[in-house]
Amino acid sequence: MKNLTSEILTVINKRPVDSFKGNYGHIVTVGGTKQYGGAILMSTSAAVHAGAGLVTCATAPENLTALHAVVPEAMFVDFTDEKTVNSVLAGADAIVIGPGLGTDQTSLSIIRNVFANVKPEQYLIIDGSAITLLSQEKELQDNLPDAHIIFTPHEMEWQRLSGIKIADQSEENNRQKQEKLGATVVLKKHHTEIYSPRQETTRLPIGGPYMSTGGMGDTLTGIIAAFMGQFASQDSKAALDAALYTHSAIADQLSKNAYVVLPTDIIDQLQRFMKENSK
Repeated sequence: MKNLTSEILTVINKRPVDSFKGNYGHIVTVGGTKQYGGAILMSTSAAVHAGAGLVTCATAPENLTALHAVVPEAMFVDFTDEKTVNSVLAGADAIVIGPGLGTDQTSLSIIRNVFANVKPEQYLIIDGSAITLLSQEKELQDNLPDAHIIFTPHEMEWQRLSGIKIADQSEENNRQKQEKLGATVVLKKHHTEIYSPRQETTRLPIGGPYMSTGGMGDTLTGIIAAFMGQFASQDSKAALDAALYTHSAIADQLSKNAYVVLPTDIIDQLQRFMKENSK
């Protein structure tokens, strides 16, 4: 298992003068019931601050005011309006589904609709509630859409999805399940592990307990989506690894003066960090 280093950040390119927002990816984030709207707001905000050219948030209508207040750069659609959602999905480079989505019948209908409309060339980041739904609905897990799928479970979510108990989540066991899924798996833990198809397993040697707070994973999904939208055409594995490294490296910097690092703290530092590390 190879440890990631700051060298992975070379994928963050300086932007050419002759470019526009369409060059930097259209991201769609899907999730956020009225009870859990903060999760999708953080994912959406992270995607914007990590440089995505366009970001659309498909969420509950109750979250519209908060969305426009927190991240006015993002567009909104009602996640139960399938016609409009499908129109937005058609133009996406990367899709995030799961933050704050919930696990009721409406949530299940939403994930079924996204799965039915995702395209092979798109990146689909599956997180949070969406992973739980897949764990409960074997038929969904057995019929994943044809796309570049990235799962981002923490250890308990991975146990639900893979059937591998936390104590038995070895590299060999995790790799076997990842290959069966045919998707990339980002196993979030102390020293996060990244299992990508036909690629060496990599590990994140940075980050710490100061990141243990709600919304940290939701923020990560937005950064991943933005990086895939901007940098995956160069090297998709490097783009993913760089997103993970960026997330934890910012937290490490902030932890020097903070007992706990909030997800929104990381979002606030994304633009600076990417500027300092762009080549």
